[in-house]
Amino acid sequence: MASATASEFKNESDLVFSDISSEAWREYHFESGAKVRIDNPQRLNVSESGGHRIFDSQGLSHYIPKGWIHLIWETKPGQPNFVR
Repeated sequence: MASATASEFKNESDLVFSDISSEAWREYHFESGAKVRIDNPQRLNVSESGGHRIFDSQGLSHYIPKGWIHLIWETKPGQPNFVR
């Protein structure tokens, strides 16, 4: 079974996702010291509660709950540093 790609992103919800494919990776830091890193994020939805829904280039869907204290990312060469 082949994994999904960004071109196969399928959203059947009423959520609006922004294109963040200019990012090489993003990493969330929590007060506990825990970190969550997502390589090649493609799409992002920020919920009213502050949670982040992210679809990555592997076809995986991630949910990062509100409560992180720091977010860091690296853009791909030549891409804008801020897109949303």
